[in-house]
Amino acid sequence: MTIKTSNLGFPRLGEKREWKKAIENYWNGQIELNELHDTLKNIKADNEALQEGYSIDSLPSGDFSYYDHVLDASLLFNIIPERFQGQDVDETLLYNIARGNKEHVASALLKWFNTNYHYIVPEWDNVSPKFNQSAFDRQYTERSGSTHPVIVGPVTYVALSKGGSQSFEEKVRSLLPLYTEYFNQFGDVDYFQVDEPILVTDSSESLKDITKEVYEYFNDALDGKNIVIQTYFERADVEFLSSLPVYGLGLDFVHDQGENLKQIKNGDLKNKALYAGVIDGRNVWRSDLETVKSTVQTLKDHVDDLTIQPSSTLLHVPVTLKNESLDQSVEDGLAFATEKLEELAALKAYFNHNDSSQLDALQERFVNFNNQSFKHLEYDFDVPVERASAFESRSAKQQEKLNLPLLPTTTIGSFPQSKEVRKYRADWKNNRISDEEYRTFIESETKRWIDIQEDLDIDVLVHGEFERNDMVEFFGERLAGFLVTKFGWVQSYGTRAVKPPIIYGDVKWTKPMTLEETLYAQSLTEKPVKGMLTGPVTILNWSFERVDIPKVEVMNQIALAIKDEVQELEKEGITIIQVDEPALREGLPLRSEYHGQYLDDAVNAFKISTSSVQDETQIHTHMCYSQFGKIIHAIKALDADVISIETSRSHGDLIQDFEDITYDLGIGLGVYDIHSPRIPKPEEIKEAIDRALTNIDTKLFWVNPDCGLKTRKEDEVTAALKVLVDTVQEKRQALEQ
Repeated sequence: MTIKTSNLGFPRLGEKREWKKAIENYWNGQIELNELHDTLKNIKADNEALQEGYSIDSLPSGDFSYYDHVLDASLLFNIIPERFQGQDVDETLLYNIARGNKEHVASALLKWFNTNYHYIVPEWDNVSPKFNQSAFDRQYTERSGSTHPVIVGPVTYVALSKGGSQSFEEKVRSLLPLYTEYFNQFGDVDYFQVDEPILVTDSSESLKDITKEVYEYFNDALDGKNIVIQTYFERADVEFLSSLPVYGLGLDFVHDQGENLKQIKNGDLKNKALYAGVIDGRNVWRSDLETVKSTVQTLKDHVDDLTIQPSSTLLHVPVTLKNESLDQSVEDGLAFATEKLEELAALKAYFNHNDSSQLDALQERFVNFNNQSFKHLEYDFDVPVERASAFESRSAKQQEKLNLPLLPTTTIGSFPQSKEVRKYRADWKNNRISDEEYRTFIESETKRWIDIQEDLDIDVLVHGEFERNDMVEFFGERLAGFLVTKFGWVQSYGTRAVKPPIIYGDVKWTKPMTLEETLYAQSLTEKPVKGMLTGPVTILNWSFERVDIPKVEVMNQIALAIKDEVQELEKEGITIIQVDEPALREGLPLRSEYHGQYLDDAVNAFKISTSSVQDETQIHTHMCYSQFGKIIHAIKALDADVISIETSRSHGDLIQDFEDITYDLGIGLGVYDIHSPRIPKPEEIKEAIDRALTNIDTKLFWVNPDCGLKTRKEDEVTAALKVLVDTVQEKRQALEQ
């Protein structure tokens, strides 16, 4: 049997974020639309040429996007939010839906399954599905060579949608002729990649009937065109998928708990081509190619048509190592998107041509890395995991100390990272300015924003985080056991790129990380200034974690480090400390059988970080862009004195989760969307507060934006916060009468 190679998708960002910069330059009016098209076309062509260089037998087409692949499908099939209908289906509409405009709020963002990628949630209220040729023409362009078009499948697409009066099945059925029209746009292609990751979740059992109906419809309509259903991130029901009239199945053999391989060995794959995800598409470590080789050999023994591929799209990892300058002892263990293609090429050469030279060289690097002794430390996890007193008791002590008004106002932590801020940080990192010059600038920017917050009359202030590039990368640069790359960027949402640190060794706190800036800010005001930290669950989930030890062990190592920082802040008189956990929900396993252990571990790690403080110290946390219903009891179990949660982009949907639980801790539900340039209207904020207060005790409720403000412009921030504060003060007066 000849083994083929394929790829599910390649990073859009470009080696040095050229994609991001081009789109943002277009938004800012620095380039015209035709220049944007040309730049993105070149990035796409570079991606294709790179993949061809590794002899990938079939390349993805349509994985490249101007923003988000789910939003692309929405425009393709005319699932346009009601408030944006009537516009031409073009780049202006795409970015209006994604970012909002002066008249309308943006569509909601949610996590793409259990990754840190965010998709734009399709909205079905009063839509008229149809095939939009202009959207197709932008997304799918002709290219030479072997290719397979990529599109999110109809079952997954509808499962990730919201709104509309139609039933789930009615929505899916309305799309089937449109998908058929999409398929018929193409001439000869290798196959159609239809991504259906919803079929690896608990929902898959209830979706079997409609899934069967979908693919039988396609089989009847497509006159023999080949469809490959790609699943990833977990195990699938191979026997069921094999019963569908499709050409092939894509299965994840990395993140499936070993279950997919068991099903293949059991003979559940019947008369189907197998697209085997044997190279990890979600982490940056080199594969143990000896182990992978064994897996591929087992698959060869049980299937007749085998293609090997990454476990998922490579969207979730950086582009290449070639621009990095890393210690060889660590670099030997790393593989970004490009290097993962190299691993596929080495496996292909070994199995098809009995050429082991490339595979042996890569395996030698893997062994060299694993022989390094990065783990030396002993950890004492015998620390408090419960606060000394119950919330009611410590809350009274905190109020006596803080003397906060009804409906206290605050922000989530960061203020605008202007070009000047970024330039100073870059100049400092590249030794173009001295430590003293940089410190002086950070202090001046901090003082300016403390003054702005006081002028706005915000109740609890923040220092603004001007010294931080990213809420996880910042701590990765300061904790032992972390590596931070120069160009290891990954798309988070839209043009927002993050550079996840790499955990390669044991994690340890070595010195204060946030104390200097926090104490300086507190010295400028009589109002409380929050200490701002990132929690252990988020640091783990937004890093590339070690795979040689259990994740919970790494998480608890990080928790001890954050605990040390919390205690340092408290010792120096900081009375409010925020330990953010926006990625807690993101890490939830896709199968419910694993939920309990994950949530227990996550809650325990947060409590390791926060439970050693005195009653008078108020612990805050923050979460955003997630569906919280499944973890609402875990959120309460964190026992944070105040939690702030995004609700604005979900248009209040989250509040429903709190209608099903008695939440008797402090809580702030974000009242406006910071990811949109529009300024909220007073009535919008008032409505958000009023709805929240129907389920939450007024004495426990805080008012805040839904997330940090680093991506916004200064005039947008000050205008929006003025509306927020003015609306709250008006509401206070009404409540106190």
